Amino acid sequence: MGKRGRTWAALVVVLAVGLAVVLSACGSSNKSNTTAATSGGGAATNAAPAAGDVTKCGTKPGTKATGTPIKLGAIVTKQPGTDFTDGATTAQAYFNCVNDNGGINGHPIQYKYYTEQTDPAQIAGLAHKLIETDKVVGIVGGFSIIECAVDHKYWEGLGIYEIDAGIAPECYGTPNSSAPNMGPRYSSDGAVQAAVRAGAKKIAFDQSNVPGTGYIAAGPAAVTKSLNVPIQQFKDNVPIQDANSIAIKLVQAAGSDGGVVLNFTPPEALKILQAAQQQGLADRVKSWGCSTPCNTDFVAKALGTQWDGKLLVNAELNVTDAPGPQSTLYRAVLKQYGKNVTGGLGSFSQMGFSMAQFVVQALNSIKGEDYSLKSVNTAIKNVKNFKTDILCKPWYYGDAPLHIPNNTDWTTTPNKGKMVIKEQCFPISDADPAIKQVRAIEAKDPSLTGGS
Repeated sequence: MGKRGRTWAALVVVLAVGLAVVLSACGSSNKSNTTAATSGGGAATNAAPAAGDVTKCGTKPGTKATGTPIKLGAIVTKQPGTDFTDGATTAQAYFNCVNDNGGINGHPIQYKYYTEQTDPAQIAGLAHKLIETDKVVGIVGGFSIIECAVDHKYWEGLGIYEIDAGIAPECYGTPNSSAPNMGPRYSSDGAVQAAVRAGAKKIAFDQSNVPGTGYIAAGPAAVTKSLNVPIQQFKDNVPIQDANSIAIKLVQAAGSDGGVVLNFTPPEALKILQAAQQQGLADRVKSWGCSTPCNTDFVAKALGTQWDGKLLVNAELNVTDAPGPQSTLYRAVLKQYGKNVTGGLGSFSQMGFSMAQFVVQALNSIKGEDYSLKSVNTAIKNVKNFKTDILCKPWYYGDAPLHIPNNTDWTTTPNKGKMVIKEQCFPISDADPAIKQVRAIEAKDPSLTGGS
């Protein structure tokens, strides 16, 4: 792994810890997990299932798949303080649901994921094991701190198009990776945009003082420059020891007509927000913002009603109690098949559910019964215009040098102990160069998102 991957790994270890704790991430303690599983097809993508109707997972309700298994796999971070397996176990739950309802043309999906401890050699070895020993034909449902940085060249060499929800920049900046989320840089962009819309004339942006934060900081810097809004950037050591002084520093930097934007894990962001409240600083600025990690009811409950409507959180995925058809099916699948999803409803399990749906649509598009590595990855690459109410706009893969299909987000805010939608879907600013590049790709091929 190159210097960039090592630097980013140091940053995302810190980010991952708080995310895993707050969202109650899940998973087995075993190094590998295997099950026969299958997920819903293209028709199920846009169909509106009845509440609790898990038969909508597949094409033959009530018919178990008994054919030759289609093997898929993933690599997921699981270590003390950092457990991202909720994504994989939710994918597995959805696959199990589809296996009970017809499978892929009668074939069940056999799913195996390995857990890793941010060791590049271990991760590379697991990637080879999935392909050479387990004979998987697709990589889907992974959620790792550094896997994208370690393995992307290997996947590219094999013609594998990974569907992941990783954190490293390579998850969003390489041709053979596409995720349902968009990572901390672009989520910070969205939080800055929300703060400015709320009236902020200056931004005080703060994040963890760890190597690699420059990659994230460059996004908000580009966005504020495009808006002619000054920005002052800070980094603070984590875990935070003196939240009071940090809150004072940020409020003073923002000024009475400015906004404070945080990019921390929920426990660390909460320390700053509560310190601001305790010192009577919450109303001393125009707006407060936070990147996606704060989009959790944990934060809403801990803050209390004083912050209702005041904290603006960039949300890469919908609220978990949304009424749409895919959100309804997501909750039904977790209720019936999600006993291993210990984190329950939340962003991680939403990502796993969505990734499973993406690959099922790909598999159902294959003619005949040629479920080879080549045919499966060609089908994954060809997925486009996948509509789901869990995301603001259709998800896609396609042929491109980078993939950030999730580039339009909600803003959420606390309301009586829950996160609710404050602003409907808005585009992340294309003042950030990678977002501009992605928008150009979408404009060149409008069919990716349903245009013509």
